[in-house]
Parts: sequence; structure tokens; C-alpha cells
Amino acid sequence: MRVGVVGLGYWGPNLARNFDRLADTELAWICDESEQARERWGAEFPRARVAADLDELLADSELDAVVVATPVSSHSELAVRVLQAGKHCFVEKPLGQSVDEAQDAVDTARAADRVLMVGHLLEYHPGVEKLKELADSGELGEIRYVYSNRLNLGQLRADENALWSLGAHDVSVVLRLAGEEPHECRAVGESYMRERIEDVVFCYLRFPSGLAAHLHLSWLDRTRSGA
Repeated sequence: MRVGVVGLGYWGPNLARNFDRLADTELAWICDESEQARERWGAEFPRARVAADLDELLADSELDAVVVATPVSSHSELAVRVLQAGKHCFVEKPLGQSVDEAQDAVDTARAADRVLMVGHLLEYHPGVEKLKELADSGELGEIRYVYSNRLNLGQLRADENALWSLGAHDVSVVLRLAGEEPHECRAVGESYMRERIEDVVFCYLRFPSGLAAHLHLSWLDRTRSGA
């Protein structure tokens, strides 16, 4: 499979490196509008073609899939463009900044008959897989509630709050363990460091089975912890 990676900022180079190492995958393209990023990572991945514009990748008829690792505000828009061009798409979390954005990408994937996958990597972590196995086996008894703390002195974001950034991992794990969709969701947060960007969030989910989940998410805690 020939893959291209768009976005060579914080996380994109890690994804490019992983695809470059897969035996059955060719890292065919890397793309970023920053000339400095193109020069740096072009030297790191000399076998890949380098582009400043996504359209160059989409015009490659032999390219099978595109990985989107750009700023969050562009995730849904770029995923839609990739899918409409007939390519499979892996997009970093979150898929969009609203339900409508995410649904647009999902609908486009269905219409194009292409795979759309979001980078909820913790769903595939061995620890989470084992926990799911234990939960389904009944060994833990009846699970009535789940809680998680994802806390750290983390990088403050300008275009997404702690729920959209950190909470995407916890929500995906909770949904994996629950095996059902919540019918109630409430979230409250506070913006201490940036106006209108909540850096501390408390989220509560309630499920039809009676299961409840509580998520505490923050970039401002000195003690690092995860779900």
C-alpha cells in the first residue's frame, strides 16, 4: 500500500516513521506547507516525494491512502477531500470539532466506499484489550461505573480544549469497554490559561444499561496520570 502523510508538525513525523517501517507499506509522500518542515523531514525520509500542497498527493493515481495529521481545525475538511479523491484516510483525533463536521466525513467515506479511520490508538493498546477481555468474561463482576483521570502539565492548545484533545482517548476507551453508546453526556470546564479554551474539563456519560462514566481531563496538574 502506498501512503502519504499530510502535516509534519508535532505528531505527523511519528506517523510517517511508523508507516515507513511497515513491511507491506510504502511511504510515498510527505506534505506540509512549511518549507522548514519539508526540508527537515524530506532528509529524514529520502524515498518519499515531498509536497507543499495536498492536491499533489490527491493527483497521484497510484496513492492508496492519506494520513491527516494537521491542526485539528482542518481534520474534517481535509479528510473529506481525501475521501472524495478516492483515497482511504487515516485522520488524527479528533475527527472534527463538531458532530456535523465528523458526520460529513463519515458520510463522504460511505459514499466513496473508502475506509475512514481515526487515530484512537488506545483502543488497540494491549492493556485495554486485556481489560475488555476481563470485562466481557464477567471476571470483574457487573461493572457499574468507570472513571478516568488524564492529567499532566501538558501543551496548551489554541484550537481545541482538554476534552477534544485529551478526552478523545478516554471516551474511545470507555465506549470500547461499554460496548454501547451513551444516551446522556454532560461536560463542564474552566479556561484558566487561554480565553474560551477549557484547560480543565469534567465530563459525565450515562449509558442505557445503567453504566456511568466520569472523566477528569486537565493540562494543569503537576501529577501525570492516564485512564
